[in-house]
Amino acid sequence: MTAFLFNLLLAIGWVAVTGSVSLLNLIFGFLLAALALFIIREPFGGKTYPRRVGPLLSLAALFLKELSLSAWKVTITVLSPDMKLKPGIFAFPLTVTSDFEITLLANLITLTPGTLSVDVSTDRRTLYVHALDCSDPEATRRNIANGFERKIMEAFR
Repeated sequence: MTAFLFNLLLAIGWVAVTGSVSLLNLIFGFLLAALALFIIREPFGGKTYPRRVGPLLSLAALFLKELSLSAWKVTITVLSPDMKLKPGIFAFPLTVTSDFEITLLANLITLTPGTLSVDVSTDRRTLYVHALDCSDPEATRRNIANGFERKIMEAFR
């Protein structure tokens, strides 16, 4: 049952990303998600399926919230006459350990406007992130750790 809900959530995500809300697109997204879940099931020993749906929905809600807030902040920054930015790259110490969790975290960071995952250290303990405004990298580290990283651990461990 959990795999079906996860598959359905991915299909809804597909509809949202493509911007085409139709039954045919939802069915295509469902089939595409089923194929993706089938492919990643074996390499990860089935661990990629969340044990509970609640934490996964919480992660999705957090992502949508962060997406909206950061899109608004970037819009305000771009439209302001005096863009006082301090772009930079900072190191984010990883708590997540599996390749799946690291990849998911890096993708969530990259999909959020104003931030971009640049690289992962060879020992997989540090993620390098570029921020449009890196004036307070410690606050950004805390936001990622207490937000995306914590929600990923809740959903997939």
